[in-house]
Amino acid sequence: MIRFLKGLVLLPIAILVVLLAVANRDAVRLSFDPFSPEAPVFSLTLPLYAVLFVAVALGVVVGGIGAWLGQGETRRKARERRREIRRLEGETARLKTYAPETQASSYGTLAGNRTALPAPR
Repeated sequence: MIRFLKGLVLLPIAILVVLLAVANRDAVRLSFDPFSPEAPVFSLTLPLYAVLFVAVALGVVVGGIGAWLGQGETRRKARERRREIRRLEGETARLKTYAPETQASSYGTLAGNRTALPAPR
């Protein structure tokens, strides 16, 4: 079902991307020299769709890096909590080896199936 839904969403997007590439295949000059627009030192001649795809891909990468950096505090807290859980699990296992096994029947019963609390020390 999920595979069908992916196809249902991604197929129209793929068709639009191909149509965009076909409709915008004319070459454009991409210049990285703002001081001499007539004869730029470094420029590329690319199809317009390639410039658009590179811009979108660059936006996705920069957005992903920004999201990753923004979640740094959350990842740090998660690491600290995992360490604390491991420490507490180890302590629990250590205490279980030292604690004697107790059964509910050793405390007696009060009214039917209910178990009484142990006597205070």
